[in-house]
Amino acid sequence: MEAAYRTPDDRFEGLPGFGFAPHYVEQDGLRMHYLDEGGGTGDPILLLHGEPTWSFLYRKMIPPLARAGRCIAPDYFGFGRSDKPTDSGWYSYDRHVDSIARLVAELDLQRITLVVQDWGGPVGFRLAVEQPERIARLVVMNTGIGARAPGEAWLRFQSFMRRVGTEIVAGQLVRLSLVQPVSDEVIAGYDAPFPVPESRVGIVQFPELVATSADHPSGPAMLRVRDALRGLDRPALVLFSDGDPIFSRRTAEVMAEVLPGAELDPPVEGAGHFL
Repeated sequence: MEAAYRTPDDRFEGLPGFGFAPHYVEQDGLRMHYLDEGGGTGDPILLLHGEPTWSFLYRKMIPPLARAGRCIAPDYFGFGRSDKPTDSGWYSYDRHVDSIARLVAELDLQRITLVVQDWGGPVGFRLAVEQPERIARLVVMNTGIGARAPGEAWLRFQSFMRRVGTEIVAGQLVRLSLVQPVSDEVIAGYDAPFPVPESRVGIVQFPELVATSADHPSGPAMLRVRDALRGLDRPALVLFSDGDPIFSRRTAEVMAEVLPGAELDPPVEGAGHFL
């Protein structure tokens, strides 16, 4: 059993627009949290978040989507209401993918509408190519997959994260990535899971897992996934914003070229990274 921090439940009381019941599964002594809303006859909708967010990211989308299908929104280990291993070496691309794949198997999700944003892309894309029989369609938002030299904006972000380490304030990092104004209560919601330095190890480690070259530890797996996506014949909506300094319009076009069933929509105007 890994040493892990578990955020107290009272940190999640009264969050704006987040009156959802928590659900949990256990994996190797760690507790993973997920939302499970809606149902009926519609296909399951798997909503995967990124950095440094959690299922709170999808609070406005879940109520209308839950009228069409069963919304499953997990928190990765290290994020949200899930347990947060305190050993930085615990975190890896393989571990994040495996934990989501195990959740999908536990819930026996079939004909999934896979919705990915930021790190949801590398995690969800790998799930899709390794278990294509479970995937019916994809929605791809401000994300990518592969291994390449990073741009200047990414290098500045990585340098900033290394400099501040576990003193990072997740809510303020979200605020810096937004274009539209947002209330202090919403920013506090993004920060709720991370009250102490040992709760923020997963946030700090995610940038280190980005494959910036083919010989990066995450590189070979991400390149395999990218190549396999070219054979994933599923409808895919590629929907990016117009104001993300890291995931540009060109990135959206590349994703649409990689996915054979892609429809590339016009940019969401007036939106940043968290479109």
